[in-house]
Amino acid sequence: MADEVSLKSEFDIQNIREQFPILERKIGNKPLIYLDSAASAQKSDYVLDAMFNQARTAYSNVHRGLHTLANETTDAFEKSRELVRSHLNAKSVDEIIFTKGATEAINLVASGLGATIKAGDEIMVSVMEHHSNIVPWHFLRERFGAVIKWIEIEEDGSLDMESFRSQLSEKTRLVAVTHMSNVLGTVPDVKTIIKEAHSAGALVLLDGCQAAVHLDVDVQVMDVDFYVCSAHKMYGPTGIGALYGKLDILANMQPYQGGGEMIDLVTRESVTYNTPPHRFEAGTPAILEAVGFGAAVAWMQKFVTPEARAYKKAVYERLAEGVRGINGLTIYGMSKDKGPVLTFSIEGTHPHDLAQILDRYGVAIRAGHHCAQPLMSHLKVSATARASVGVYNTLEEADMFVEALDKARAMLLA
Repeated sequence: MADEVSLKSEFDIQNIREQFPILERKIGNKPLIYLDSAASAQKSDYVLDAMFNQARTAYSNVHRGLHTLANETTDAFEKSRELVRSHLNAKSVDEIIFTKGATEAINLVASGLGATIKAGDEIMVSVMEHHSNIVPWHFLRERFGAVIKWIEIEEDGSLDMESFRSQLSEKTRLVAVTHMSNVLGTVPDVKTIIKEAHSAGALVLLDGCQAAVHLDVDVQVMDVDFYVCSAHKMYGPTGIGALYGKLDILANMQPYQGGGEMIDLVTRESVTYNTPPHRFEAGTPAILEAVGFGAAVAWMQKFVTPEARAYKKAVYERLAEGVRGINGLTIYGMSKDKGPVLTFSIEGTHPHDLAQILDRYGVAIRAGHHCAQPLMSHLKVSATARASVGVYNTLEEADMFVEALDKARAMLLA
């Protein structure tokens, strides 16, 4: 699919923007400034066309059919799996499981590990995790007596490695941490975490929802056991994501759901299960969404070049530098290694009010607890505002955001 991208790949911010039709939208009479990509990124014409063309010209159910449309649809579906494999540099396509998203991927792992969890077994998570990487482990606490250990963070938002090391023990079964925080942008030292966790006999799961967009991910180099991501953060459709798991681990995990495709043989007396990844893909999958996922990965491989990433970083730095001049503004998360996520609050204002007023200026940001209530509690706030940068944002938009934010502050404090 990557070789089908016909547009030029040299970095040109206007060329990139022209590929996202929603960026032509106006909010009232203001041009849309979309700074909410950490919640869900916009979709290019390439992705939208790939899904539409598949539905229009070559749609059927996948795998079990023998007719032309079934074969063509299966080829497109499995081509997308290969594209995701290449994006994560997994060893085999059999290690890539399509899920509804990262949330289901983590729940799948929790379900698979649940059968082996005993009372007192420990699962380590960081205080900055998304709820999707917290609640499934609470299920294991409630159902099997697992113990959750919390890795704290430093004042700048970086992961407290001493907190990690001091709690790692022979009781640790799993370390589940973000590869890039959706709130702070923090990128932990995951290579060290994985190495030390493995030395203690623990498995490691990384939540890659943000990192898979902004970083070069190599699951083999990291030696991570599980890696999850969602297509809609990666300029793809909703309703589809992926779980990477080492094949030997997946082969020993029980199925997550029962149904078609995940079986080998069903009789009146028993059932035997398919091999990974199909063992974990019960029922008719999200076929068109998977095609869109593959198209999004192909698009990223073509257009998210080092030059595009450098420009995106410059946009984030323009945002961060600009807001520092606003009185009463606090930035949360300023670790050395971080992604293009700016989370903040302004004294005397509520983040929800800021977001609503910014919307009048055409600026879309996120406000709330960002599905990270333990982190909000740690920061001693109930909510924050968050501006997040995508590959299509410009330096001019960064300046317009800062100007609009200053006006919103003045309006709320008048």
